[in-house]
Formats: sequence, C-alpha cells, structure tokens
Amino acid sequence: MNVAFLTPEYPHEKTNHSAGIGSSIKNLVQALVKKQHQITVFVYGQKKDEIFKDNGVRVHLIKNKDYAYGKWYFYRKHIQIYINKVIETENIQIIEAPDWTGITAFMNFKIPLVIRLHGSDTYFCYLEKRKQKIKNFWFEKLAISKATAYIAPTDYAGKLTKELFNIKTKEIKTIHNGVALDRFDKYPTDQYDDGLVLYFGTLIRKKGVLELPVIMDRVIKQYPKAHLLLIGDDASDISTNSPSTWTLIEEQIKSYSLELKVSYLGKVPYESMEKYIKKAHVCVFPTYAETLGMVTIESMAMQKAVINSNIGWSQELIKDGESGFLVHPSNHSEYASKIVEVLKDNELRKTIGVKARERVEQVFDINKKVVENIAFFKTIIK
Repeated sequence: MNVAFLTPEYPHEKTNHSAGIGSSIKNLVQALVKKQHQITVFVYGQKKDEIFKDNGVRVHLIKNKDYAYGKWYFYRKHIQIYINKVIETENIQIIEAPDWTGITAFMNFKIPLVIRLHGSDTYFCYLEKRKQKIKNFWFEKLAISKATAYIAPTDYAGKLTKELFNIKTKEIKTIHNGVALDRFDKYPTDQYDDGLVLYFGTLIRKKGVLELPVIMDRVIKQYPKAHLLLIGDDASDISTNSPSTWTLIEEQIKSYSLELKVSYLGKVPYESMEKYIKKAHVCVFPTYAETLGMVTIESMAMQKAVINSNIGWSQELIKDGESGFLVHPSNHSEYASKIVEVLKDNELRKTIGVKARERVEQVFDINKKVVENIAFFKTIIK
C-alpha cells in the first residue's frame, strides 16, 4: 500500500513540539515501512517547508502561513492543494488525519480519508466540562462528516465521539495505539532511584498536573524520600488565562513547602525519555481527559508501576491492582496511598511492573497493531 498521514506533530529534531499523537503515528508508520509499505507524513504548522526521509518515511513539513483574514479556511486549502499534488505524483492510495481542530474540514481528496480519533476539542471539552467555541465544534463536525472511515484508540473514545458528533452511518473501528517493544528493553525491576515519582507529558490542566502538589504533600508525609520530577512542555491554562501551567504548580509547591521535593526539567528530546523512565520508582498520570495515553503504555513497557486515572479509556489500558492502579485524580488521599504502597513494597512494585510489561506485549505491541491497521486500510482502498 501507499499510505499518507496528515498530522500537526511528528517526533523529529526538525519539527515543532510533539506529544502523544506524534509518537503513536511514528510507531505506526515505521512499522508499516518494515512491512514494505510506502509511507508519506505531512506535518503542518511548521517553521518552514522541507522534505526529508526519516527511516524510510517521506516527511513533508508544511510551513505555517499567515493571512489577512480567514486563515481557518485558506490555510486548510493551502494544505489540501499541496497534498493533492503529492497524492497524484506519488500515487498515494489512502490518507489518515486526526480529529483535533477538524483540520480536514474544508479539504477534498480523491482518495479515501480515515479520521483517527486521537481526541477532538469537542471530546476534551466534554470531559473537562468546559464550554467549547461553536466554530471549533463545527470544524470538527464537518471534518468528521467527510471522512470515509474512523479508527479509535479505545472503545471509550470511539463510543463517546460517536455520541458527541451523532455519527450514525459508519462504524468506528477500535485499534489500540502500539509501542515498538524493541525500543523499550525489559529493564531490571530493581534499578530505580528510591522515591522518584515521575510525570512526563504536557503540563496542562486536563492532564491532572495541578493535583500533583497536594498528592505529593501526602506522599512525602508517609515516605520522606519521595520526590516528584516533571518533564514536558509547559502550556497555558485556559481556566485562569495564565500563560504557564508550571507557574500555577509552583504556587502550590510553595504553599505546601515542597520546593526541595519537586523539580521540573521542561521538554526533553523524545529519544531521551527512556533514561528518565528507567530511573522512576513509580510513574503517575492523573489525567482527566485522554483517548489512550502513550506515556502510560511506554512506562508499562519498561516494567514500571503506573498510577493512572480511573476514567473511561484508562480501564482499557490497565487491569486495576494487577498491571497498575486506577484512581480518580481528585481523590488525593487514595492516589497518594497507592503511590506510597508501591514505594514501600518492593515485591508489589516488581510484580506490578512485570504484569505491566506483559499487558503491553499482549495488547499494545506495534507488531500486532500494524497488522490490524493494514487489514483495515485494505477494506477501504478501492
């Protein structure tokens, strides 16, 4: 097959910020290349136009453009025109795009369009119980309506998206995102920094990071060696209009006198994250809004005990009490209790870590997921 992906992010030194969408796409496209398929990735919103190869994947960076008015329409049409030329010259058979912002709302392709439900603004607004801009809903609704088919990373994300956009005529296929297990060795479960609690991902309210200072305050009272390390891009906060979520976290850190117990590294290269995960005693992701959560399965792949949210999608990642723990982010006492339980009980930590890796091998191995994706794409290509 000859498959293209349109995305706002893709992990590479030449691209802008990349997070879960980018890593899940990169895992898939590299697995497709290994299966001898031709893959093109179009990354929009970039600093410049450029074309390069990344381990057999043809990557097109599409420069962000400013317009006097109507950028929401004209930039989309610019992307469409660019992609359609490449589709014709390279004989691309199918293209995939995310639901976020409804990027394909005004685009028309002569080949099938698959929308993968990485998480729309509509989806996240619903989960966060915040008001959505009407135009954002209609962009996403239009994009969804024009798709040939849909893929969801979890049953939960698929069912909720189907309800929110009133999708009636087409099935939503669930195919979990996968990780390349050869990238994540089975690190010895007895190698870690005592008390290191790790969060990595974007610092943004919906990820539950503002719950962490109060949780850590309770953890440290029971396990004084505990310390929290935060890694990831800082984001603005939509609720307070603060340009920095880290600033809000810092205020809480000071109020609990945790200055010596919490550190923030900022963003680190995607390829460097493994060494930080390796050092973690326990990984925490108290998120309120997600579709799957690549950071969770990457941590599990490295045999780390994970304390996650217990909302919807997370129940498809972790078997509570067996391959990790699921706790609501607002339940600070219970969340702290589970962290302390792992920190104090080496046998529990080791058992959970081994089961976590087994869970990833069974459900999230990219070598299995790529076969599912290929089979689904082949049902759509005419």
